[in-house]
Amino acid sequence: MTTVNIKISNSSERELFYQQQNNEVSLFEYAYSHQLPVLIKGPTGCGKTRFITHMAQKLNKPLYTVACHDDLTAGDLVGRHLIGPNGTYWQDGPLTKAVREGGICYLDEVVEARKDTTVVLHPLADDRRVLPLERTGELIEAAPGFMLVVSYNPGYQNLLKGMKPSTRQRFVALRFDYPSPEIEQNIIIEESGVEPHIAFKLVELAQALRKLEQSDLDEVASTRLLIYAAKMMSSGMNPMEVCRCCLAEPLTDDPDTIKALMDVASIYFYEQ
Repeated sequence: MTTVNIKISNSSERELFYQQQNNEVSLFEYAYSHQLPVLIKGPTGCGKTRFITHMAQKLNKPLYTVACHDDLTAGDLVGRHLIGPNGTYWQDGPLTKAVREGGICYLDEVVEARKDTTVVLHPLADDRRVLPLERTGELIEAAPGFMLVVSYNPGYQNLLKGMKPSTRQRFVALRFDYPSPEIEQNIIIEESGVEPHIAFKLVELAQALRKLEQSDLDEVASTRLLIYAAKMMSSGMNPMEVCRCCLAEPLTDDPDTIKALMDVASIYFYEQ
């Protein structure tokens, strides 16, 4: 049996801060009101999962989040028969629970799942809105509030790991990116409590590091990493050490590239 990383959230949890970038909130609400599935594309750490959690709270819906991976099976999503003290019984998977309850099922990095797994989504992602359970013989009609949301990072796309056109065209798609400098600075301040001038420098540094993506880095400094860095700086840790452990080391294993990143960081934090 494959271990599935599932997070179940509900509206009673502490409301998360979310800073809207464009009009993604209203677009999501329109899709929800018309019972349309949503696909979110964007780089690592740009706020995709935070956005879905925010919208689930805003809509007062239970949220089932599944972190997809190579070994994820259809049974991990829909459920399976288990053996208990009183014999065999059926246990719903996160997708089935969301369908029955009228919740939101969010499949994070859906392209990491096996191709035969994503096929189970097709009847839920069109006007049928049904989930066939072959092992029990059920055909479950999605409750009115059910919503299917998937996400992936287009930067990871290749010939072996990509979403089939027949799957992708069943979704309303939103493209996310890293926020504008002003919005990103505000997010960092809200999330970490760091002083505005430190947040400003972190955003400037991130802008410089992101320009290195094409030549030196496979990934760039995400908003998530900037928040980590801001939290550590706000607690009194040396800024250059923070830049090393929160920005340089997570982005690369190459010592020369790390040194180059730290040289860039020293431009913004040399006085600290």
